[in-house]
Amino acid sequence: MVYVVNYVINYIMPQYSGGMEIKMERLKKTGKLEYKKSADIKKSRIGIGFEKLDRDVFDPTKAYDKLAAVGIKYVRLQSGWAKTEKQKGVYDFAWLDEIVDNLISRGFIPWICLCYGNALYNEEAKESFGAVGYPPIYTEEAKKAWDNYVTALVTRYRDKVGIYEVWNEPDGVECYCWKHGTNAKDLGEFTIATSKAIRKANPDAKIIGGVICVHSLTFLSDAFKTGMADYIDAVSFHEYTHDETHLFGRVSSLRGLCDMYNPNIKLVQGESGSQSRSDGAGALAGGAWTERRQAKQLLRHTVADLMTEVVFTSYFSCMDMIEALNGTIGDKASYLDYGYFGVLRADFDENGYSTGEYSEKPSYYALGNLCAIFTGEYEVKPVPIMFMKKTSPRIFGTDDTENITSAGFVRKDGSCAFAYWKSTNLMTNEYESTVSIHYADIKGAVRLIDPYDGSVYEIPESMTEREGTSAVTFNNLPLKDYPLILTFGEFVEE
Repeated sequence: MVYVVNYVINYIMPQYSGGMEIKMERLKKTGKLEYKKSADIKKSRIGIGFEKLDRDVFDPTKAYDKLAAVGIKYVRLQSGWAKTEKQKGVYDFAWLDEIVDNLISRGFIPWICLCYGNALYNEEAKESFGAVGYPPIYTEEAKKAWDNYVTALVTRYRDKVGIYEVWNEPDGVECYCWKHGTNAKDLGEFTIATSKAIRKANPDAKIIGGVICVHSLTFLSDAFKTGMADYIDAVSFHEYTHDETHLFGRVSSLRGLCDMYNPNIKLVQGESGSQSRSDGAGALAGGAWTERRQAKQLLRHTVADLMTEVVFTSYFSCMDMIEALNGTIGDKASYLDYGYFGVLRADFDENGYSTGEYSEKPSYYALGNLCAIFTGEYEVKPVPIMFMKKTSPRIFGTDDTENITSAGFVRKDGSCAFAYWKSTNLMTNEYESTVSIHYADIKGAVRLIDPYDGSVYEIPESMTEREGTSAVTFNNLPLKDYPLILTFGEFVEE
């Protein structure tokens, strides 16, 4: 009995408590969102990572259909030079062919991060699991071999893959991905050389550079001084944080820096995510993460990304898997560092391979709900909506109008959505309150969507206060620590 009680307190309650229906019970639930398949979505800004397949850490065949069923569009791959070229000058792309073809057949848009090293051209890489962290920049033979490899890869996928990213996290302070020590000048020159190889094979390809993870402008600025900005179409950055509001300032500062060197450069959010357990390795390790907190962080960060100018956003990752950034060949313990970032759960065998049924976490459904809402064309722009602070009998107090993150999304037909949430510390509490929302001159039926579980609600007249000919106030609507989304008209496309 003690075990059962502790299980409920320590596992069930953190996952599902917090009164998911406490503030929703006055609303009229009319149904749930229907997921859209990736193949049925023409345009989306939402993606996910299928990283580390170059190191054979999970089985993608058990993930393709599950991710395609909820409408994810962009899929990030890592190219795996060491896996492809095991004999000098001989390329075996069969493993990557299978992945790319499977993704495309299901309606995904694959994009490829060109990495990592190859022990054929670097003695040190022979000790590194997956040859992670050894860029081919120190000998002319290695540089030429990389140029030949990139040219062969881009030529092979010219009609299938149109977006390439140059390396991964070269600015990481632990130097896992650039093990000789971070060096912006080296990265800039390497990016220029790689970009030239890409353009030679496919002049129409889009090239992403930077791939930065550190919250600083110094590294990218120094890389730009090599002339790198003239050779890329976009800069990608990685953003692992429990507080997604940091994103807005970071995007603004990156935009300002890019504008100084090449205003045509776009921004891509290439990795973000959080753990679903407190014992995971990697980014944000040690936090009191649960599967529910992971789902809420995914909702907050993805909607925050959509509020910015990023061309697309990629969640890390599809699967629980080993981190394997600093593994040493022959020392299995060095790379059995399990990360629980996946929207799909996995078990692990004795070699760290992700096994089991790859079952769905709450974050999987949350991501699918966002894919169903934010499809097609829309603009992020102000809408005539404001928060009101009124007496709220539901909480024996008044509405909370302080420090709410919000944004409007508008389609050409005038339909719109309004996302809002309280950016509290996810680790310390389960936040719920109320807020009154006042709007004017927005046409169409109004629905409130909870993207955590996909529930769709009507707002009853008992909560509605009409003013003049077109102004309305919804009194004491629910306010949570993850986005709720008001839609007006047919914003959610059929």
